[in-house]
Order: sequence, then C-alpha cells, then structure tokens
Amino acid sequence: MRQTVREFQERAEKADFTAVVDDFGRHTARELLERAAELADAMTPDGTPGGTVLLQADNCWRTVAATLAVGMTGGVLALVNRHTTQAEFSAALEDIRPDVVIAEPSAFEEWQARRSAPDAARTAEALDGWTVLAGHGPRDASRWSGGSLIGLTSGSTGRPKGVVQSESALRYACTCTADITGLREGDAVAAIVPLSSTAAYCFGVCMALMLGGPLVLSGRWDREEALSRMAANDVRWTMCVPTMALQMGSAAAGSRALAGVRALTVGGGPMDRGALARAERSLGTRILRVFGMSECLGHTSPRPDDPEEIRLDRDGRPFPGTELRALTPDGTVLGPGRTGRAQVRGPSLFQGYARDGKVEPPALTPDGFFPTGDLLMTGDDGTVTIMGREKDVIIRGGRNLDITEIERAVAAHPGIARACVVPVPDPLLGERAAVLVVAEDGLDGIGLEEITEHLDRTGLSKAKWPEFAFIVDELPQTTVGKLDRSGALRLAHELHARLSAEPARQPHRQGDA
Repeated sequence: MRQTVREFQERAEKADFTAVVDDFGRHTARELLERAAELADAMTPDGTPGGTVLLQADNCWRTVAATLAVGMTGGVLALVNRHTTQAEFSAALEDIRPDVVIAEPSAFEEWQARRSAPDAARTAEALDGWTVLAGHGPRDASRWSGGSLIGLTSGSTGRPKGVVQSESALRYACTCTADITGLREGDAVAAIVPLSSTAAYCFGVCMALMLGGPLVLSGRWDREEALSRMAANDVRWTMCVPTMALQMGSAAAGSRALAGVRALTVGGGPMDRGALARAERSLGTRILRVFGMSECLGHTSPRPDDPEEIRLDRDGRPFPGTELRALTPDGTVLGPGRTGRAQVRGPSLFQGYARDGKVEPPALTPDGFFPTGDLLMTGDDGTVTIMGREKDVIIRGGRNLDITEIERAVAAHPGIARACVVPVPDPLLGERAAVLVVAEDGLDGIGLEEITEHLDRTGLSKAKWPEFAFIVDELPQTTVGKLDRSGALRLAHELHARLSAEPARQPHRQGDA
C-alpha cells in the first residue's frame, strides 16, 4: 500500500481532513498518521524494516492506522477477523508466517498467539491498548511476489485460504468502481461489511484512502445505526451483501433515508430482483448488483443509470480490461444466452494463495484465465449473469435440481424477504429440497402450501418444488455478513429431524413428485 499511503500523506500535509468516523468519534488524517507512526515504531524493533503484519481487522480507526503504518514501513498486511477460531488462527500462521501480529489482548489469549511466536519476539503496546508482537531478524516482504494484502477466505476444506492481492489490483478495482458510481475526491464512503473481508477492505479502506474523504464505519452490524450514520455523514457510496441491503430496506420503511447515496453496490450472495427493487425504493438510492471474489476483486458492475432489469436482475458488465467467459465441460467457449463454467482474467486477478510463508501461484488456464467455480451466462449486450455455483445441486432420486433456480423462484414471492434452498436427507431418494424462509417484516403464515402455489403460478416444474419449508427469523450468516450455506444446511437438518420425529406435523412435506 505504499503508493496509496504516500498519496494520503501528501493530501494530509496540504490540509487536514476527517478521515474516519466510527464508534469512537471522528478522526482526522493527521491524527491517524501520528498513530500510524507510533505503531510503525512498535512494529520495527531495532529499526527492522517492512515485514508481514497480521492484523485483527476491526471496523474502526485502528485498521486504517495499521494500514498507514504498514505502508510507511514497506510491509505486507494480512487480515484476520476477531471471530477467527484458534484452529483457524493457527492455520493462518502456518500459511502466512507473519513477522508481526497486532490484536487486542483478549484475542492473543484466545488464539494462544504467543506460543507460536519466536523466543526473541518483542511485545509492545499501541493503538490504545492493543498488543504488538514483533519478531527480530530478517524480514522479506518480497516473498509475496508483489502482493501487498493477504485476506483470508473460507476454503472448501474448511481451512482458511490466504488470498494474496497486489496494490495495483486493489487500486484498479477501486478506480473502476469510483468511475462507474461517479465518486469524486473527498466523497465519504461507508464500510458496513467487516473489514477483515478482502472485498470490504478494498472497497472500504483502500477506496477511502484513494478518495481522501471520510470512511464511515460501524463496529457491529445494526441496520438502523447503519442508515443513521450514513445519512448523517453524507455517505455517497457503500458496498454490502444482499442480506444487509434488504434489512436496511425494511428498516427504512419507505423513508428514502439514503437518498443522498449515489449507489449501493451489492454482491456476495443470492439476490432476487423483486426484493432488491423494494429495498431500493424504500432506501431512495440505486442498487447495483455486482459480481466479484477475493481472487478477482469486484470485476463486474452495472451503472446507476442502467434500467432495473440490468441493475437488479443481472451482474453488470466486466470492468474495462477484464474478460469473463463461459465454457462447456470440454472447454468450448459458449456464446450469449448459454450457461457454462465461468472463467475470468484481468488486472484485479490475485497473485496466488499464501502457503508456507510464500505465494502458491493460482491454477490458471494456458491463456491466463482463472476458473471461478461459478456458472455464467453472457448476454448480447455485454452483461453477465452468475447462475450459481457449479456444485449447487440437490440430487433427488438421481435427478439434479438446480438450487439457484429454485431459490430465485421462491425469493420472487412478494411476502418473502430472503430464502435459502438446501438438501435434507431421505432414505428413499437420497435428498429432498427444503427451503429456509425469512418473511417480510410484519408478515407471517407463509408456509409450504403458499410457496408451492406461488411456484405453480411462476411455471416452475413441480419436480423442482421444495418439499419442506421452515420459517426462520434470519438465515445463518458468515462473519462478513454473507449467507452461510454450511450453517443453513445444519439448521435445515436440525429442523427436518425435529419434523421427522413429530408425525403430526408431516403436512409440511409435499408428496412425491
């Protein structure tokens, strides 16, 4: 982050400005630079330069100050969430092998971080009481092959993956997003997704440092507080996950509380056009449905002046310089209107994964494309639509049911705010489809019969109808606010087991299709 931090320093030297608004108040750029200089001293005992810094990234001024300190010392920043388990933290240490660890004292104890530290490591205090564990000896930031940020993302094996991104990739993603949404120098942006997320950090911390305006933060997710804080601080743009957008829409209750926001970028989970449109009207802003991933940051977006069909029912267009394509299993590139396996290449593509303290290059195709694991359909007009994950299927009696297709059909019901379709076990058919449903505020009584009547009206084949419906207060979420499909699966299995133990409640189940 050297270039971005240098530009921020130059801007602050010319005139001080509010750089962060958080739960602790307002913080100026010069104040944060002073804190960063103090942290830099604690991080570099005996003048040891640079290094890899593992930071507990919270939604407060500390994350910005730490970013400035790492940029000043020419280091590489790695992010970890406070809710990371001890096992996940240990795995991160093995993969990243940081030279410095920064976290609140309680996290150090919970993660048993000192046990993994070198004997000669120095413990210091900075950032108002946080612990800095800094090792002595040689430090080599070049081991990350030009990477400047390492973000942890969950892997299919349950072991977190350290995604290594370069500063140029972060700046490219931010510049494209700013151009699309009309952001200008000095504009305020908000970060309501936890900053331990690679995307949230990029489009929160990095975006704010580049714009030289306030970064508005909330320490914990509260939809009313988020609306109030964004409105009070003239926020012009933010990124969030679908659940957050829909919850804020419900909380706004038609007040158009975010009428001053140019656009709300939404990605990272299943989305329904009707639900997003209702949220958009209630909030008074434009919602932009996008696609991106830690490995290739935010690489598609519509524009605020696009019609609703494009903004809310598709995933925009690739950023300039980014290419997306859909392929058949045998590698044939598909034309518009056909769904295939998604591959991407472009300036925001990652350097690789952190493994054993260095970069493991990504598995790319011979011509440089990265397989995303998603299903993609391109349009004649250059727009793209993500149709779900390649493995998002339920196998019912030998028939594959597309989870995304069922989920979108269910979520189109006007009384349903959010829905998640998962398989539940069946001794005869192997799996059956179940749906977890969150009703719109103030509504109740939405059961399986009403859902299947709706699906019948939409024309969805009866063979694809969910056979169980469970009304829940909220869908399980990850620490960054995305839908937690593993958690949803566990919840559905638990509810299904209870239902199976109560024969009197079997009407919740449809007959065999």
